[in-house]
Amino acid sequence: MEIVLSYLSSTVTKVLQLSGLVGGRNVLRNKKMDEKALEVYDVIRSIRDPEKPNTLEELEVVTEKCVEVQELKEDEYLIIIKFSPTVPHCSLATLIGLCLQVKLQRCLPFKHKLEIYISEGTHSTEEDINKQINDKERVAAAMENPNLREIVEQCVTEPDD
Repeated sequence: MEIVLSYLSSTVTKVLQLSGLVGGRNVLRNKKMDEKALEVYDVIRSIRDPEKPNTLEELEVVTEKCVEVQELKEDEYLIIIKFSPTVPHCSLATLIGLCLQVKLQRCLPFKHKLEIYISEGTHSTEEDINKQINDKERVAAAMENPNLREIVEQCVTEPDD
């Protein structure tokens, strides 16, 4: 009898999990975060490289895997992006980070906090660059520079904008 009850209990638990009635909240939450991450990726994939005619997606500077989204509060999210410059001494890594910041601040329709990093081990000065691209004052100062602002605009603007 105990074996039958154990089997029945196990079967009922599995049915409830599969139906989404038990444990479904985490599944739905994870699905929502995955959808938000794809939404973020869709915004950044079309950013153009400052030196080349390619997009960051084409150069594999950004990939779907480089975007992580966590829920902070209801309808407020933490977005973490870890991009990989094309070479370890890329002189434009800070500019790419700035483009990511600007494009996401402009285009995301939901409330968010943004953290952008160079993927560990992909750049010779990643710590310094990470500090620069996550410092709001430095980002604001950079965007006050007309030459820099023009380059960022060229990188983040869609061709048909």
